[in-house]
Amino acid sequence: MKESIHKYFRVGTIQWMSFPSRAPMESLKAIARDDYFDAIEVRGYGGAQENAAARAILDQSHMRVCFGAQPWLLGGKLNPNALGEGERKKAEDTLLQAVDAAESLGAGGIAFLAGHWEEASKEQAYDQLLKTTRAVCGYAAGKNMNVELEVFDFDMDKAALIGPAPLAARFAADMRATHPNFGLLVDLSHFPTTYETSRFVIRTLRPYITHLHFGNAVVKKGCDGFGDLHPRMGYPNSANDTAELLDYLRVLKEEGFFCPEDPYVLSMEVTPRPGEDEEIILANTKRVLNRAWALLED
Repeated sequence: MKESIHKYFRVGTIQWMSFPSRAPMESLKAIARDDYFDAIEVRGYGGAQENAAARAILDQSHMRVCFGAQPWLLGGKLNPNALGEGERKKAEDTLLQAVDAAESLGAGGIAFLAGHWEEASKEQAYDQLLKTTRAVCGYAAGKNMNVELEVFDFDMDKAALIGPAPLAARFAADMRATHPNFGLLVDLSHFPTTYETSRFVIRTLRPYITHLHFGNAVVKKGCDGFGDLHPRMGYPNSANDTAELLDYLRVLKEEGFFCPEDPYVLSMEVTPRPGEDEEIILANTKRVLNRAWALLED
């Protein structure tokens, strides 16, 4: 493409993935000072005082702020589609708290993921996830905020209910029937883990996608980095590099996701493996995105 990618997307990064070992306020400033980024995805900074200090930096930055509640659920081993009502309600309450935290940081909403499931109780788990998501969407709507469900693997690593693209489409349709502030977040990293392609996922979920990620995954068993670990692009035995990112961008272009009037957030979700340098891995990801964009046909 001859035109800048920043015309068509708000290019972002996920703070806790890009800088897992650096102090949160230090890495926040590093991203805010980097004009490559139009968006940042955060998970909160602790108490009210820390969030206020972070909000001051974010307000200066002119970046779109997104809030990831996935670590809140994963860290607490919480399941928003748990069959037990007490366990489900714990996840719901945590997500309501995440909405408040997101609001305090100037984010327009939150993203989260479904919980574990069992084949025998899949439909009951689906209904429980609808209950949780409707409660969170209703609360967020009162603050003029959105709620996004990220589509994860269903049997490899996170083993989340949502899940393969067709089930995600069914869930999103059910949610949109009652809550227009609901959307889906899709990630190139996860397509290999759900045994799907960019074309299949994007076309299947087209009406419901509100947020985009890209990254990498190792899906060969026994290889280093196996699972949902988001290694650098081109990592040994991994699934995604420049060619796969180029294909992702082509499909997004074909399906109408290039929106200069109101660009989608397109965030890199890549994190260093042990012994790797955070800034080099971030630079690697920018280079791959730049190259894929340069190869994309006008």
